[in-house]
Amino acid sequence: MLTRVARLYGTRDLRVETQDLAPLGAGEVLLRMAAGGICGSDLHYFQDGGFGPVRVIEPIIAGHEAAGYVEALGEGIDAGASKLVSGMLVAVNPSQPCGQCRYCGLNQPIHCLAMRFMGSAMRLPHEQGMFRDRMIVPAIQCHPVVGNVTAAEAACAEPLAVCLHAVAQAGDLLGAKVLVAGAGPIGLLTIAAVTHAGAAEIIVTDLSDTALSHAPAMGATSTINVARDPDGLAPWQTDKGQFDVVFDCSAAGPALRSAFAAVKPRGIIVQVGVTGDMTIPLNALVGKEIVWRGSQRFDREFAQAVALISNRTIDVRPIISHTFPLENAIEAFEQAGDRAVACKVQITFDGANGH
Repeated sequence: MLTRVARLYGTRDLRVETQDLAPLGAGEVLLRMAAGGICGSDLHYFQDGGFGPVRVIEPIIAGHEAAGYVEALGEGIDAGASKLVSGMLVAVNPSQPCGQCRYCGLNQPIHCLAMRFMGSAMRLPHEQGMFRDRMIVPAIQCHPVVGNVTAAEAACAEPLAVCLHAVAQAGDLLGAKVLVAGAGPIGLLTIAAVTHAGAAEIIVTDLSDTALSHAPAMGATSTINVARDPDGLAPWQTDKGQFDVVFDCSAAGPALRSAFAAVKPRGIIVQVGVTGDMTIPLNALVGKEIVWRGSQRFDREFAQAVALISNRTIDVRPIISHTFPLENAIEAFEQAGDRAVACKVQITFDGANGH
């Protein structure tokens, strides 16, 4: 059987090709893919050939946030225990920790020394991704999606899991006053996760009105375009800062400096966005005894994300701005790079309309 794939060869060299589908093995599931979202890392691979030290050195199938329909189960899969049946919509967890290394042994699989993550160029050979019509994955990575949600919604489980993990890094947010810097897809889903966690006030900043326009639907209480109003956070910077927690989803120097000024003494800054080296206000970090905590990927939060999407406790539909068929993958990536109009851009595959 042949399957179409979106394979990246280098900077802006994305090709839709066909390849043979491997035989279905024991413990594996054949999926007819339906929808996949373009992430910031996918975009960096396409636009720049990588980000930081991570470079596309060999051809790689893009995509690590996707959903599809079960077509066949390999030998050894207990349908009752796995809850997987033919025709079922599943979200695919792209993470494959080894389960054997030091950090897996410490119950920290996020830091697995042999982590395999679909669509990642961090290792050689690169881990191939999910932008394809059909693919075979281990059953353990397939999470059933219940209810009447669409494949497009299910494909948002991975980025939502990232944000749920970030929120878990902050501790109890019930009644908290929170700042979210950056209103891209991750920032917007962080707003939704913060809302779900019970925050009382959520202020959101960005440079783009288009990005900020999605924030109220995700739970923001107010928004500030800091390009047009660079002093908009001034009221929250009085008396050593007003925010209990800041989620920096921008990885922009000015936004981070504003975060240090606006968070209260002994407040928490959760670093979600990534970039290269930058200057930080070390005096504020020390003088205000701020906790600055990194957050990457997810673990058990993936299953939580699928459950929250399945019953629309968190409604991800407002962030999905554009959809393109696989044959128009280049156009999809170009659109995703235009923040003036795009939010979450998705690619659809053969299984887009289900069974």
